[in-house]
Amino acid sequence: MATKYTKEEILHMAEEQNVEYIRLQFTDLLGTIKNVEIPLSQLPKALDNKCMFDGSSIEGFVRIEESDMYLYPDLNTWLIYPWQSEGGEGKVASINCDVYNPDGTPFAGDPRGILRRVLKEAEELGFTNFNVGPEPEFFLFKTDERGEPSLDLNDKGGYFDLAPLDLGENCRRDIVLTLDKMGFEVEASHHEVAPGQHEIDFKYGDALYTADNIQTFKVVVKNIARRHGLHATFMPKPLFGVNGSGMHCHQSLFRGSENAFYDETDELGLSEIARHYLAGLLKHARAFTAITNPLVNSYKRLVPGFEAPCYVAWSPKNRSPLVRVPASRGLSTRVEVRSPDPSANPYLALAVMLAAGLDGIKNKLSLAKETDRNIYVMDEVEREEAGIESLPSNLSEAIRELQKDEVIVNALGEHALAHFVEAKEIEWDMFRTQVHAWERDQYMSLY
Repeated sequence: MATKYTKEEILHMAEEQNVEYIRLQFTDLLGTIKNVEIPLSQLPKALDNKCMFDGSSIEGFVRIEESDMYLYPDLNTWLIYPWQSEGGEGKVASINCDVYNPDGTPFAGDPRGILRRVLKEAEELGFTNFNVGPEPEFFLFKTDERGEPSLDLNDKGGYFDLAPLDLGENCRRDIVLTLDKMGFEVEASHHEVAPGQHEIDFKYGDALYTADNIQTFKVVVKNIARRHGLHATFMPKPLFGVNGSGMHCHQSLFRGSENAFYDETDELGLSEIARHYLAGLLKHARAFTAITNPLVNSYKRLVPGFEAPCYVAWSPKNRSPLVRVPASRGLSTRVEVRSPDPSANPYLALAVMLAAGLDGIKNKLSLAKETDRNIYVMDEVEREEAGIESLPSNLSEAIRELQKDEVIVNALGEHALAHFVEAKEIEWDMFRTQVHAWERDQYMSLY
């Protein structure tokens, strides 16, 4: 990708637009955005890749005896937020960074670097672009008198509702306007199925910068929600009995200006490459679920009855399978993976899905028959006869599947895999050994 800005242009913009602080942003293994905040005077040093931070204090990075790490800003990601810095008169800007070791080599546990590695593999196979269009959903809850999130929803709206039922409309409009000012191309925004639930879709683009945009999107949503006295959460399933929040990912591979997924001679308009890619996604779906659905809570969403996929299948029509092929063809030919949720680290999620698809292409995997029936109404025997597997039912099962899959393990690399698994095993154990309110409600009186 051609450089969007030069160092000189960035320095000029910062001066001209009265930028006071710059956030050098990067993402830890669990998907949390981290930043080293610097004043304007330190920006030239940062743009020369000379800003250091303590890697031992970041989840999944390094041990304390090897803690020094460097941030290499990606000039294409320079962004000025359209609001003032807290307590100051100037603006805040951000720039996304790759993480490097002191010897000048890329850090193996940097999620952005992991996605870069898999993109390089796609490039070596002749694909110039891996395009992704994400559809992140979130809930808006009211905050209490201390500013803490409550469980009170701010509306009673449903899918595509308008005010007065959708009281989050003003907040959502503000989010969209802010994103627009920041250069995002927002394609759609609407109320989702559950009360208090919203979706904002932005235009597909190069996977690396799409992952950057997902992280920036989360920052904007949370900031604007707070100004409306609301708390935005990307937790996959905050409420029992209603739909959870997903982050469907539309994806396609390009060779120059040609969509490699399109073949006008095929009855479905899908090329052999698209079919192999889709077969790879299905083959590795159970293994990549630990990455695309990384929380204990993620598996409360992946259950029948709430539109989230829990079965490994594909269809050009219905929405119950894991992968759907939307109707658009030509340059818009794509596959939509419906299982990821917005708690996922976007860099890792896109890396493992791409690795799965590329494995399908490299090994010319044959695609299973499409599923046109509603899988939710099929019983276990019918699903078995149709060769339809289930996604993992909990985080522990997902971790086991992840560790068994060589393709996904190699995509993550030894360092990231070991630290991710360790953190998730601790999370599962904390949940497993906790006594929950449901258990007391069920058993205290009876036994």
